[in-house]
Amino acid sequence: MRVIFMGTPTYVVPALDSLAAVPDVEVVAAYTPPDRPRGRGRSAQMPPVKERALAMGLPVYQPPSFRSEKVWEELARLRPDVIVVAAYGRLLPGPVLNTPPHGCLNIHPSLLPRHRGPSPIVSAILDGEASTGVTLMLLDEGMDTGPIIAQRPFPIAPGSDAETLTISLFRQGADLLLDNLSPWVNGELTALPQDGALATVTSLVQREDGQADWQESAEMLERRCRAYTPWPGLFTHWEGQLLKLLDVQAMGAGDMPTGHVAGDVVSLSSDDTPIGVCAAAGVLGLRRLQLEGRRPVNAAEFLRGYPQFIGSRL
Repeated sequence: MRVIFMGTPTYVVPALDSLAAVPDVEVVAAYTPPDRPRGRGRSAQMPPVKERALAMGLPVYQPPSFRSEKVWEELARLRPDVIVVAAYGRLLPGPVLNTPPHGCLNIHPSLLPRHRGPSPIVSAILDGEASTGVTLMLLDEGMDTGPIIAQRPFPIAPGSDAETLTISLFRQGADLLLDNLSPWVNGELTALPQDGALATVTSLVQREDGQADWQESAEMLERRCRAYTPWPGLFTHWEGQLLKLLDVQAMGAGDMPTGHVAGDVVSLSSDDTPIGVCAAAGVLGLRRLQLEGRRPVNAAEFLRGYPQFIGSRL
């Protein structure tokens, strides 16, 4: 079975490794976006999938888009039986989707049709869901609208953030792919259409989404911190400087001192959570913070350096 793998970030590399380890699978190429300049020196940095593919001795293709017939023809010459897509970040046009006889299979980190679009894991955490899952689907030209081949539910552990949940879900996705790839190619499975009436669509996360709004509840602010880890994080401003709230805990209304309003910074009695910020409902306890230009510190160390933080208003 000739397979092309399309992906980008570190957390989908295990899916590439798993495919390459299957005896009857030949990974003939990896597709990933072009190298991008990063860091202060703006030197070009390879996507993690490219780095891994080169180490495996695989040909790597990095077309800036799939609008060109030349790109379609180049892909067709690889004669894939199936294309596997995992967090590639690009919609594939009809000529690409129709190239492999067994289609393009996508690993999507939600139980479709719920949470279609670019931020399914962020949305599941923001919505306070107790579980999510992973879907193996047959791609069409829509955004996550293709028929479903297989699904697997997965619990969202209390306190888990988007980074850890993403890693877990794509590991599950790699297993789901391996369990179903050969049966799919052998014609033993049927892809079932999604129920569009049950669909929800997520939006692309923006940096400003991480700005703490103290008119929200402490519970919602904690979800935001977990959902937006590692980017853009939860942050606020204090004395004209950016203040990142790296580790937080929602506390009940009983922890909110009287006479305070949303945004007031108060002292708490907990050793590991000595700082709280009053929210519209409850108090958001702060455990780790990072002031702009400084290193991350726990809340007690932050207070030793900035005792005037207590009593301020964010």
